[in-house]
Amino acid sequence: MEIIRCILAVFFGVSLLLYNSSNVEGRYRYHKPKNKSSKTTGSPVSPAPSDAPDPQSPTAPSSPSNSPQIPSDPYPNTSSDCIFNVMDYGAVGDGSTDDTNAFRQAWKEACGVESGVILAPSGYSFMITSTIFSGPCKPGLVFQVDGCLMPPDGPDSWPEKDSTQQWLVFYRLDGMTLTGKGTIEGNGEKWWDLPCKPHRGPNGSTSKGPCASPALIRFFMSSNLEVSGLRIQNSPQFHMKFDGCEGVLIKKLSISSPKLSPNTDGIHIENTRDVGIYDSLISNGDDCISIGTGCSDVDIDGLTCGPSHGISIGSLGVHNSQACVRNITVRNTLIKESDDGLRIKTWQGGTGSVSDINFENIQMENVRNCIIIDQYYCLSKACLNETSAVYVTGVTYRNIKGTYDVRTPPIHFACSDTVACTDIVLSEVELLPEEGELVDDPFCWNAYGTQETVTIPPVNCLREGEPESVGEISSTGC
Repeated sequence: MEIIRCILAVFFGVSLLLYNSSNVEGRYRYHKPKNKSSKTTGSPVSPAPSDAPDPQSPTAPSSPSNSPQIPSDPYPNTSSDCIFNVMDYGAVGDGSTDDTNAFRQAWKEACGVESGVILAPSGYSFMITSTIFSGPCKPGLVFQVDGCLMPPDGPDSWPEKDSTQQWLVFYRLDGMTLTGKGTIEGNGEKWWDLPCKPHRGPNGSTSKGPCASPALIRFFMSSNLEVSGLRIQNSPQFHMKFDGCEGVLIKKLSISSPKLSPNTDGIHIENTRDVGIYDSLISNGDDCISIGTGCSDVDIDGLTCGPSHGISIGSLGVHNSQACVRNITVRNTLIKESDDGLRIKTWQGGTGSVSDINFENIQMENVRNCIIIDQYYCLSKACLNETSAVYVTGVTYRNIKGTYDVRTPPIHFACSDTVACTDIVLSEVELLPEEGELVDDPFCWNAYGTQETVTIPPVNCLREGEPESVGEISSTGC
């Protein structure tokens, strides 16, 4: 009987051992397919089998909150899925290989998704030829330059089929951002040395002949734009142009080219409204900022400008054209070592108006023509006297202080014989010579306005009241 009990005990023991072994193997087979399916994003989560382990055990399946995304998720991609690195499209980035096609392909794909990012990564120099990046595109498009982006090196390297008027053009875009930590290098030196450029010909002359040079960056017929963070330098001509745009934010840019580089305006805007330019550094061979016809509601704040030709409204009214500019504010700005400071320039024979202009809290350091309105602007000695002119009115200079270059008077109001400048306001204007003695009194011609405080130097030539013909000239068509 004892023998039978021992045999039964051994039998039940072996049976129990086999049962437990079977359970372990069953758990292993369950987890294996679960792990496999987790690597394929977008697949549904399989229901747990009826013999699944206790949910509290370490081998329990993940909770639904951590499950893979299901196909119905409208945004299944992470942010990295929206980055289109030009290196993935064949860019070489050695500074000499033509990487244009890589940028065009990356643009094409990024344009078609929301919040797409075209990335030119750091550590590389990309050479691309003249290109138009056109829209419309999906919202939130970003062109991010963290490396160096450049055109061909000079006119001899420029493809004959490409426009010599512009290099990068952004066209028909809404809500686009151009940004990055990198550099857009213009390779402008060989363009500046063309014999047709001022004083670049034989014996310092200016030769005749074609002289087109490309603007580096142009935004055309676009809206809600942002440009920030970049270093933009050595453009063949204008560094940045905005034409026919609305809603432009420019901030924290560094724009630079040599003092004698011709026509290298930092930022030029025309037919553009609702513009903010903030906290930027610009030094170049022409205007830091030039404002052309058709511009309104422009706010400039926190700019360091110079060496340069200062901040200009104009030139306006060339070839007897109509020009309209209004509501421009420049404040909290430093202008240094510049040929001009705050300038309004118009051609004789034009029509239209410049109105509601405010210059406030401006510091000058060794600047010629600190404050100037010139309605006799001309690039040669062949300009004829004409009776019509762009009407300049409502210009305020408030808290303008610093030093001027004594080669020219610090304040110069040369208004049209027939269309006077009106409503000029001077308040807390204190300009002293950088070195030497005070020059002759400021110059005024047919300029009307008021001095709210004592001005240094005194502007005794500014007329009070209004001209007799103001009623006739106030109707400008703007």
